[in-house]
Amino acid sequence: MPGFRIIRRSLTYLFMVVISFISVFPFIWMLIGATNSSTDIIKGKMSFGHQLLANFQKLNESFDIGLILWNTSKIAIVGSILTLLISSMAGYGFEIFRSRVKEKIYQGLLLTMMIPFAATMIPLFTLLATLGFINSHLAVILPGITSVYLIFYFRQSTKAFPGDLRDAARVDGLKEWKIFLFVYIPVMRSTYAAAFIIVFMSAWNSYILPLLVLQSNEQKTFTLVISSLGSAYSPDFGAIMLVTVIATVPMLLVFFAMQKQFVQGMLGSVK
Repeated sequence: MPGFRIIRRSLTYLFMVVISFISVFPFIWMLIGATNSSTDIIKGKMSFGHQLLANFQKLNESFDIGLILWNTSKIAIVGSILTLLISSMAGYGFEIFRSRVKEKIYQGLLLTMMIPFAATMIPLFTLLATLGFINSHLAVILPGITSVYLIFYFRQSTKAFPGDLRDAARVDGLKEWKIFLFVYIPVMRSTYAAAFIIVFMSAWNSYILPLLVLQSNEQKTFTLVISSLGSAYSPDFGAIMLVTVIATVPMLLVFFAMQKQFVQGMLGSVK
């Protein structure tokens, strides 16, 4: 019945609009709050104000926002690149090479995913302190460069990698590391894009590990800045909203720039 079909479609669109508004509203409210004073935010003002510059000045008095942006970007980008490289090599090796103990090692790695970070937090801190990495960005980057989840992800994705390409490369005389760099990576670029978004956002939003090992303001990241502002005796909500907006924009840019490859990579990992 045409009338019933129209009503059903209208209800579907209405439901999608409502869900979209609910999803986007916190970010819109955050943008509005960044332009208002703390008093206006507490009162629930829902219109743009004129306190954006004042909020930025207050924020910059306590923290060097440029330095914080550099710290967070360095940890997220360098950590993501190293994690992708090591995890993809491991996933490729587990799927391509044959060994009697390979599956046992792989199963052992998967079991480590069930160990909570709280159980390894103190031993990890002790190890980093012994190595002299406390209050350095290496203490945040190094523990995360081996991701069991990404090893599993890349191994599953490698199942869809055309074996004919690898065989042809071997016939042409390419060594295994050249096949990985010049054949595997270009073919699996959508998988890498999807994995990069996942790892980048995880590193950008990392909180517990930076809180443990980064002790000076010169080394802090956005998550630590937001936490310290929110835990003050009288929080300045305008400054908190502004720094949250600044911290969110890079993640949005990365996601929107790579969303097509992200969808392709996630679909390809299931096939």
